[in-house]
Amino acid sequence: MNDVAGAGQLGVLLQDPQVTDVLVNGVQVWVDRGQGLVRAPITMSSGDQVRRLAQRLAAACGRRLDDGMPFVDARLSDGSRLHAVLPPIATAGPYLSVRTFRLRARPLAELVSAQLAELLAAIVEARLSFLIAGGTGSGKTTLLNAMLGAVSSRERIVLVEDAAELSPAHPHVVGLQSRLSNVEGVGSVGLSELVRQALRMRPDRLVVGECRGAELAELLCALNTGHDGGASTIHANGSADVPTRLEALGLLGGVPLAALRAQIAAAFQVVLQLRRGPAGRELAEVSTLIRSGADGVVVTCPIWSQREGVGLAAPQFSRALVAHGVAVPGWFRP
Repeated sequence: MNDVAGAGQLGVLLQDPQVTDVLVNGVQVWVDRGQGLVRAPITMSSGDQVRRLAQRLAAACGRRLDDGMPFVDARLSDGSRLHAVLPPIATAGPYLSVRTFRLRARPLAELVSAQLAELLAAIVEARLSFLIAGGTGSGKTTLLNAMLGAVSSRERIVLVEDAAELSPAHPHVVGLQSRLSNVEGVGSVGLSELVRQALRMRPDRLVVGECRGAELAELLCALNTGHDGGASTIHANGSADVPTRLEALGLLGGVPLAALRAQIAAAFQVVLQLRRGPAGRELAEVSTLIRSGADGVVVTCPIWSQREGVGLAAPQFSRALVAHGVAVPGWFRP
């Protein structure tokens, strides 16, 4: 990465291809190589050193980090994600977090079993809109990259992100990135506006890197008005939590609850739940969203799960594949 030269002692960790995260808490340095956090064999000399390092990295991204703006969320030149917080906001800081970005997008076959790779490729080919859910560090962005790499080369993918992280192995990808306001407090561009702009760019696939605010309302509207095959990610510890998370975010966009539930159930045909276990990251469940009861509450219904295998929604899912001219994987028999 071009910014490693300015990363000081952290440079050797950031160049390690096994490292996914480097975290600095005060003078302590922690590292994650995909198996959980461990103390790194280095220690920063002082909080002032960490502050200078954080400011240097932020400046390389064209971002401000000082007492007047004590936190920053930015992207380094290689795509790695930088977040830093200064005291007194950081009570024992400064705190510095870097999530590394690897240039090579991994194919589905490297992330899941051959059978699951076949199933995920069928979801993409059938242009079913999908949502990838999971906790922090569960591999949501990695899986989304891989699935977008399976999109036909004849299609145009438009990405909308808070900080550009996605880099699928696909020949026709364009990206839009949000922008914070300047020192005068003007010039901000949010995700909701970017989704609206993306719809004017003739997307075959509209992708929002992560749903975490009112932009979900714009995405739901798009997915329900002919823009099929879209995708996004969301933080959720289990698939059962996904509907309520979506409702909470949709309400931020001012959508009435009844209308919101109808839009959610119609927008996403597939939910992919990831988890991070002792053996690493894994696909725990593939499910769909359905409405239940007189109030039309949205719930998940399993298509496949690691624990139970083929689930109750498998016949519905199989019919959806066939309706879009996609063969049901041979191993997947409801």
